[in-house]
Amino acid sequence: MNDKKLAQRLKRGDRMALNRVMDAYASYLSTVAWNAMGPAASAQDVEEVVSDTFLALWSRRDGLDPEQGLKSWLAAVARHRAIDRMRAAPPAPLPLEDAGMAGGSTPEEELERRMFADALRRAVEALPPPDEQLVRRFYYEEERLVDIARDLGLSVPAAKSRLCRARRKLKEILIKGGLADGTAG
Repeated sequence: MNDKKLAQRLKRGDRMALNRVMDAYASYLSTVAWNAMGPAASAQDVEEVVSDTFLALWSRRDGLDPEQGLKSWLAAVARHRAIDRMRAAPPAPLPLEDAGMAGGSTPEEELERRMFADALRRAVEALPPPDEQLVRRFYYEEERLVDIARDLGLSVPAAKSRLCRARRKLKEILIKGGLADGTAG
C-alpha cells in the first residue's frame, strides 16, 4: 500500500494503517533520530523519539495531506523531536581522561580522534541496507547480534558474514579517505 492510501486511511482513523506505517518506517526513523542526536544518543533515546513521532502522526492525522509523502513528514518530525530531546538533556560531564586533561592527549589528538569518529559515522551511514543498520545496532547501540538478525530477517551466520564484509568495506573507505593506514587487521 502506498503512502497516499495510508494517509487517507489514517485520516479516517484506521489503526491498521498506523501499524503499517510503523512497520514500514520504524527503522528509517531510528536512523533519522540517531543521525540527528549523534553518538550521545542511547538506544532508549532513539526509541522514544520514534515513538513520539508515531504518536504525533496519529494525533495530527486530520491535518495530513495525502498528496504529500508520509516519509518526509515523518523524517522532519523525528529530526525535530531528536534535536529537542538533545537540547532538553544536559550534557553529561566528561571524565578528565575523556576530556584529554589527565590522559595526556593534546588538542590536536582530540581533534584527530573526533574527525576519525565523524568519518567513521559517515562511512557507516553510507553502507547499503541492511548493513548500515546491522553495524549501527551492533557497534553503536550494542544490541545482541541474535536480536538484530531476527529483526532484519537474517540468520545469525548471515548477519556475522554481513558484519565482516561491512567492516572490510568501512576499512576500505577509511583508507581511501586517508584516515587509516591499512596495517591493522
